[in-house]
Amino acid sequence: MLVCDGLKGLPDAVTTVWSKTIVQTCVVHLLRNSFKYAARQDYEKIARALKPVYTAATEDAATERFMEFAELWGKKYPAIVKLWSDAWTEFVPFLAFDVEIRKVICSTNAIESVNARIRKAVRARGHFPNETAALKCVYMALMSLDPTGAGRRRWTMRWKAPLNAFQIAFEGRLDPANH
Repeated sequence: MLVCDGLKGLPDAVTTVWSKTIVQTCVVHLLRNSFKYAARQDYEKIARALKPVYTAATEDAATERFMEFAELWGKKYPAIVKLWSDAWTEFVPFLAFDVEIRKVICSTNAIESVNARIRKAVRARGHFPNETAALKCVYMALMSLDPTGAGRRRWTMRWKAPLNAFQIAFEGRLDPANH
């Protein structure tokens, strides 16, 4: 599973190496990009109109909801309709998954947050005398995300349902005993 936010070439590169990869666009980025084309006073209405699209139970239901959205907002905001139409093939894999998996794969925000913390720590130190020093810096940045260790217990509890759903959806490709 690859959740990406529109980086050109990334899906092709990943699927070349891992042929079974399912490419999924980041739903949160898709929504944010939609608001670039909308007037501020319509943000709430557009968000409300798009919610049935990305929360639809099936691809067919999502298509119907999107057609309703396009009919309602297409004349005023054709760029939003085009944005979703262009991203549709990388959006719909999301709809085939269990709700628990959808919660995990709808956004790249969590990994972006971790990457930002690592970048900040590395930038603050400038350069490193060797690779071990760089790895220690990254390790310390990651440990600072949860200094008390209490988050790991919360993380484990939040991941039980998604791990079960992933095991069913990707049978034979995920072994929870090794994680």
